[in-house]
Order: sequence, then C-alpha cells, then structure tokens
Amino acid sequence: MSAVFIDADACPVKAEAERVATRHGLRLFVVSNGGLRPSANPLVETVIVPEGPDAADMWIADRCKTGDVVVTGDIPLAAKCVATGARVIRHNGEAFTEANIGQQLAMRDLMADLRAANPLGAGGSGKGFTKADRSRFLDALEREIRAAARSRQGS
Repeated sequence: MSAVFIDADACPVKAEAERVATRHGLRLFVVSNGGLRPSANPLVETVIVPEGPDAADMWIADRCKTGDVVVTGDIPLAAKCVATGARVIRHNGEAFTEANIGQQLAMRDLMADLRAANPLGAGGSGKGFTKADRSRFLDALEREIRAAARSRQGS
C-alpha cells in the first residue's frame, strides 16, 4: 500500500490532501516542526520532528518509496524523493519528475546566487496562492495517486 507524505510547514493544501487520500484509503503523513492541529482521521498521522534544518525533509526522504506521493515545495527534498521513485508535486499541482528536477535544482541555485549578489534588491514574497492553484493541486494529486497505483501493480 502506498502513502501520501506532506511537507506540512506552510502547506496550504493539507485539508485537500486529506480528503483525497481518505477517498483512496491511503495513509497520509503530515510532517512538520510543530504547530499543527492533529486530524481525528485514523488514516492521518501527524509527525512532529525535532527543530532543526531540514528535519521534516529528512524524515520524508528516509521513508518515501516507489508508489508513494509526496507534496512539497522544497526542491532538494523533491529531488531526493524523485530519486527513490516517489511521485512528487508542488502545492499548486506542478509535478517534479526525473525529466525536470535537474533544471529545477539549477534554477533554485541560480536564484539563490542572484539574491546573495544583491542583498538590497527587490525581495517580495512571490505570488499568492489562488483558487486555480488549489484546483490544479486537487487534479494533480488525484492523477499522481492513480499513476502510483498503476506503478505498484506493474511491479
């Protein structure tokens, strides 16, 4: 049986992921450094990891495998999970795949270098999370869960 893992710190789609995972009868691991209200759903396990850099990421990367689905916006975590054979999507429904993860990592590093080179430059928090993003996420999660089930059957 596969599972869904959520990198839950600052994740805007926890409730949606719980609904979809429950509909499919999948375990859902909601992993964070704390501050989350546990779900009463018996399929949902809230995992609180110790404070520290990337503790939630390491917990997920150490446990996900082929046939699992991971929800994260963290590109290095996505790369680790893709390498294990897990299916990985962002909160807005965009997929991380073997075909695009290298480019995603390179772009992340380039942007970090640009920010470091111009510390007084325009910051900004990026664009807001929209209803369209939520809808794309729901469609993508459904698609990835079905694809993961097919990959398990083919194994």
